[in-house]
Amino acid sequence: MNGIPLLPAVTVEFVGSALAIFFSFLALRYAWSLVRLQPSNFIWGFLFYFCIAMAAFSLSRGVGHMVRIILVYSDQSDLWKQLSPISGGFNTMLMISVAAVIIYYHKGLAAYKLIRKEAVKLFNANTQLASSADQLKELNIHLEEMVEIRTRNLSESEKKFRNFFENSKDIIYFCDKNGTITNINNSGINLLGFDVPFQQVNFHDLFTDRKDLDAYLLSLRKNGFISDFEIECTGTNKATKHILLTANAIYDKNGHFIGCEGIGKDMTRLRNMTEQLINQEKMASVGQMAAGVAHEINTPLGIILGYTQLMMDDFEEESEAHSSLLVMERQTKACRRIVADLLKFSRQADSAKTSIDINTIIGEVLAVTEHTLNINQVDIIRNFCEELPQVVGDAEKLHQVFINLFNNAQFAMVNGGKIFITTKQLGSEVLITVQDTGTGIPNDIKNKIFDPFFTTKDVGKGTGLGLSVTYGIIKDHGGRITVESPVIDLNSTVTVQGTAFHIWLPTKAILSDDDREQH
Repeated sequence: MNGIPLLPAVTVEFVGSALAIFFSFLALRYAWSLVRLQPSNFIWGFLFYFCIAMAAFSLSRGVGHMVRIILVYSDQSDLWKQLSPISGGFNTMLMISVAAVIIYYHKGLAAYKLIRKEAVKLFNANTQLASSADQLKELNIHLEEMVEIRTRNLSESEKKFRNFFENSKDIIYFCDKNGTITNINNSGINLLGFDVPFQQVNFHDLFTDRKDLDAYLLSLRKNGFISDFEIECTGTNKATKHILLTANAIYDKNGHFIGCEGIGKDMTRLRNMTEQLINQEKMASVGQMAAGVAHEINTPLGIILGYTQLMMDDFEEESEAHSSLLVMERQTKACRRIVADLLKFSRQADSAKTSIDINTIIGEVLAVTEHTLNINQVDIIRNFCEELPQVVGDAEKLHQVFINLFNNAQFAMVNGGKIFITTKQLGSEVLITVQDTGTGIPNDIKNKIFDPFFTTKDVGKGTGLGLSVTYGIIKDHGGRITVESPVIDLNSTVTVQGTAFHIWLPTKAILSDDDREQH
């Protein structure tokens, strides 16, 4: 050959083929090491198979080139011509294998990513499961301690509620939707006067006024609550109380009304005191009017009585004219007695006050009236305080007070009964209680009994001034008088039939200037 020498090129081809075989198998070895290190890694698996294909291809192609060079330079070209198609076929087949491995990589990579994504999800789920398992383990370890703490907290909370429920002086109650009491504290039982188990009591039946009940139920169902609603309740023992209610409706999980819970404050005493204050104001006004009327009437009555008595001297006692004048005299004197009572009621009559003993005053009245009371089957029960302090008062007027009270008590006990008279000291006051076992005073007239000319007796049997005069005398002595009907037995807190008048008189009174002059 006359051209460029081929030895260098042949040498490079021969050595390059050998190096290609060496490096392809070296890469295969590293790929195998990576696969053994992470068998589940898709990339390393792909590289391993790719290196196998490349190693086979390099081996086939490199050996083919080396064999060709050896046969050509050893003058065996004919043999190479026979082997060349076979070598080319192997090379083509191995190149197809390399291409197939590369194509498989794209498909496999997509599948690998999907599997990897699911694997990550599974890993996260396993992580959460492990965390939950740790928490559950921790909870299980401290479960007993946590239960003990929660039980202790619930017990303390229940104890606080129970103490409030049982020790509250107000009524605390729970009812179902029909009004049946499901629970109520002791204060409620005592204040409402239950004489049967509370489970047998319907709260709605305690309402004295049906209109109050309708307004109570309407507010609960419409608004879900009712606040500061004053009602009058009548307990199962017939005791009447004024209650200030605040209640909330109770609903189930579906929003249906199933009952209520509420608190009631006893306003009976405040209501009575308010009525007494109103009554005192009214009586003061009536007293002023009565004083003016009495003074205006007293003068003409005196003139009529004087002329009547003068005219009686001009007629014979058996004559008709004398009899008519006698009737006029008697009726005029009756009018003057009424006027005198009006003056006593209005505290305008003269009063001579001295230091007196109430027990002695009552004893003097009983000395005169007890016989008559016993004839009418009325027994007197004395409960006198032996060391009762004296009060400053008008003995004659106080006599009249107790005569009026004993007469009213007798009138209320047609078939007989008992009058309990109690005296005792309360601080700087003396308390006198006159209690009977009569029919009692209805609630609707209780605030009218001290009004002048108000009476429940038949016409001709009373003027209606007895309690009015009594009220005026007690006020004139700086005291006060109240009425209780029915009466609460202090020993058993149960109400009993009858009426009790309570009179408070100060043990020390400030005398007026007129009283000092008399003394």
